[in-house]
Amino acid sequence: MKAQNQYIKLKNGSPILTADIPVLSYNDFRVQTIKLLLDFDKAHCSNYFAIPKGIGFQLIVIIAADVNHDFLVFSHQLLSIETALESLTQDHFAFHIFEREIHENFNIQFLNHPWLKPVRFAHNRADQSKQIANYPFYHFDSTEMHEVSVGPIHAGIIEPGHFKFSCHGETVKHLEIQLGWQHRGIETLMLHKKTDLQRTLLAESITADSAIAHTLAFVTAMESLSQIKVDANLNLERTIALELERLAIHTGDLCGMCTDVAYQLGSSVFNALRTPIINFTQRWCGNRFGKGLIRIGGTHYPLKEGLKSDLILVLNEFESRFVEMAEKTFNIPSVIKRFDGIGIISKINVGLLGCVGMVAKTVGYKRDIRLSHPFGYYKTVEFEPKTCISGDVMARGFLRYQEALQSIQLIKTMLELHKSELVSSKPDYKVVLNPNSICVSATEGWRGEIIHTALTDQNGQLEWYKIKDPSMHNWKALELSLRNIEISDFPINNKSYDLSYSGHDL
Repeated sequence: MKAQNQYIKLKNGSPILTADIPVLSYNDFRVQTIKLLLDFDKAHCSNYFAIPKGIGFQLIVIIAADVNHDFLVFSHQLLSIETALESLTQDHFAFHIFEREIHENFNIQFLNHPWLKPVRFAHNRADQSKQIANYPFYHFDSTEMHEVSVGPIHAGIIEPGHFKFSCHGETVKHLEIQLGWQHRGIETLMLHKKTDLQRTLLAESITADSAIAHTLAFVTAMESLSQIKVDANLNLERTIALELERLAIHTGDLCGMCTDVAYQLGSSVFNALRTPIINFTQRWCGNRFGKGLIRIGGTHYPLKEGLKSDLILVLNEFESRFVEMAEKTFNIPSVIKRFDGIGIISKINVGLLGCVGMVAKTVGYKRDIRLSHPFGYYKTVEFEPKTCISGDVMARGFLRYQEALQSIQLIKTMLELHKSELVSSKPDYKVVLNPNSICVSATEGWRGEIIHTALTDQNGQLEWYKIKDPSMHNWKALELSLRNIEISDFPINNKSYDLSYSGHDL
């Protein structure tokens, strides 16, 4: 007889009772997990984490069923810390980062894990003897190889990270990236802060260039757990803000990519084009990154008719100049030489790593929460993600161009649907959460999927809060795409990914 699947299905932003999460033996848990992830086009792991339960732990996995629009959730109860578990990573490498994090936080042992190193050196990690200054980098014992260390403080004002290149001559054979320097303990602070406003401010601070996406994931979880229904107009405003964030950051990244290959015209024009977008966001809510705009249950900054008219003018002027500059950029030989075929990540490796968002879309996977697990306005439209196939710097740049144009069209459509004459609800900072519940809230930030998972206790207080930024999946892709290319190509390759240190480190 064929074994039945043992999981519960969740929709994005829809809570269930934690008691309804199936608890499996570890063998069944492992077998089912591997089985569900056999087809990279249909499913991937969105999160896997541990929660202290009594003297043991509950291991919870969240599988994104990308075709059916469901999250599949199930768990294993580990009764003793002394029990070692067979690693999932040896069968599906996407679990490497999750098992490393679980091991670092709780000292749970995973047998046959190939790379069980610290992830972010959390303040409350299980083994305090493991220090960030003594990270065990991979080392080649060879007289023909040399190592180049960059960081953790590097390249001026950007965030800290330690990059160690193992090179043969000028060719990179291996890159290992040590992160954790930005760790602030945000997940723990989410539990310690007692007001919803304080928690909202924390969500805005996870990573500044995705403030809207992360805050939207947080407030959706809180609204879901407190049964607050958001009206269509507010959903439109939030989605407009999210697409403006995508448009601004993609434009800024194209500026940075042009800078890294010394294409000064592109650098100057894209930089100038980004400014009116973020300036509009500042006019809307008082902050260029959109902080203050997204709040639980309502808004302090409704999109009035005058702002809508301003935004249409901004977008119309932006679009023509943006298209002209992008077409020049992607057709000029000097740029093509530095973009085309550089920093390739293969489709099979993207699948094995469980990469999401832009990294997945540059090799042909339609891995986009707006399609697979729609939220807000995206529930009402047939959204189709933009994709490329080459997996190189060119693909990562060109995808930004295509997604920026798509964001403009989405915003214009939403502006036509939006009714500025309607009175907006005010935020609610004293919500009462359902007890003993779990909610998985997902948004598609400009880098990729952002997952916030909230669990409440019997009193309706937050018991656990788990955050996953897309960079958690995607840093390993940057490492692999550096193999067998010249070390001088690292800056443009790194910028083409533009991954988040703070989003990873939390």
